[in-house]
Amino acid sequence: MDLLTPETILRERYKILELIGQGGMGAVYKAEDLRLAGRMCAIKEVLPLGVLYGDELAAYREQFFQEASILARLDHPNLPKVSDYFSDDGREYLVMDFVEGQDLREIINEARRRGEFLPEDQVLDWIDQLCDTLNYLHIRTPPVLHRDIKPSNIKLTPSGHIKLVDFGLVKLLTTDDSRTVTVVQGRGTVQYTPLEQYGGDTGHTDARSDLYALGATCYHLVTLQPPADARQRFLRPGSLPYPRTINPNLSPALERAILAAMAMHPDDRPPSVEDFRELLFATHDIVTPDGVYVTDDPPWIDAFWSHKALFLVATALLFIAFAISLTISTP
Repeated sequence: MDLLTPETILRERYKILELIGQGGMGAVYKAEDLRLAGRMCAIKEVLPLGVLYGDELAAYREQFFQEASILARLDHPNLPKVSDYFSDDGREYLVMDFVEGQDLREIINEARRRGEFLPEDQVLDWIDQLCDTLNYLHIRTPPVLHRDIKPSNIKLTPSGHIKLVDFGLVKLLTTDDSRTVTVVQGRGTVQYTPLEQYGGDTGHTDARSDLYALGATCYHLVTLQPPADARQRFLRPGSLPYPRTINPNLSPALERAILAAMAMHPDDRPPSVEDFRELLFATHDIVTPDGVYVTDDPPWIDAFWSHKALFLVATALLFIAFAISLTISTP
C-alpha cells in the first residue's frame, strides 16, 4: 500500500507527522490537529479486505460509517476516544486520541533483557483495568468485540493507566440469537487467537473469544514467553506449559485463571469477563455446574511435555534396570 508521507494534510485539518505502525489492514499515523492547537491524534487508515467495486464498495463504506459511529460513542477511561471518521481518496480513516507511553510488548522485552519477571501485583492491576474495559465493551448495545487483544495493542501511560488501542476495521456480525455485534479488528494475531476465530469472518466469536486473547496476553506477561497458538495446542495436546513451570513464583489462583480463560473450547472458559475477574481474585475454588475450572489436558500430560527429557531418562534407566535384572536372574 502507498503510505502517507509526513506533512500530508487530510481533510484540511490533520497533518501527518509520522508512521506509527503498519499491517495488512492499513496503517496508523501520528498527526497534529490543526484546528485544536497542540492536540496530537492517532489516525488509523483502513483498507478493505480485497478489491471492491461498485455496489460492494458502497456497501463497505456504508458499513464502515455505521460502525465507526458506534465506536465514536464509546467513552471509557481505558479506551482512546474516537473523535472523527471520514473517507479520503478511496480510503477510510478513524481519528482517535494519541496515547503516550510504552506498549506492553516493549515492557515484556525489557523485562526479558533484565532477566526479571514482572511483579504479579503489577500484572494483576493491568489485567483488572483490561477487565473493566472489556466488560464495558461487551455490555454495549450492540456488544463490541475487539478480537485482537495482545501486548502490542495495550499501552501503559505515564500515569499508570492501561489503554486498549488500535481500533481497526470494524465488521457487523450476527450471532445465533440474531443480535448485532460490532467487531473491532479483523482476524487477530495467532498466539492470542482462539481456535473458533481461525474461521475468519465466518467463525462464531463472542465475548469468550476476547477472553481467550486476554488470558493469552496475561500468560505472556507473567511468563515473558508468548503462548503456544491454539492450532498447535489442538494438534499437540500438552504443548502449552503451565505458567508456574516457567515462573514458579506465580500464585495458583493467577495460573488457574489464565488457563481457564485459555481453554480450547469456548464453553470451558468463564462465560464473561466478570466471571473471569472473580476467578482471578478469588481465594477459593470457583465451582460451576461442570465442576471446578480445569485446563483441557490432564496435569500429567502437561507435566510430561514440560519435563520430557527427565521422563525419557527415567524410562531408559528403568529399561536398563529391568534388563540387568533379567541377566542376573538367568541361570
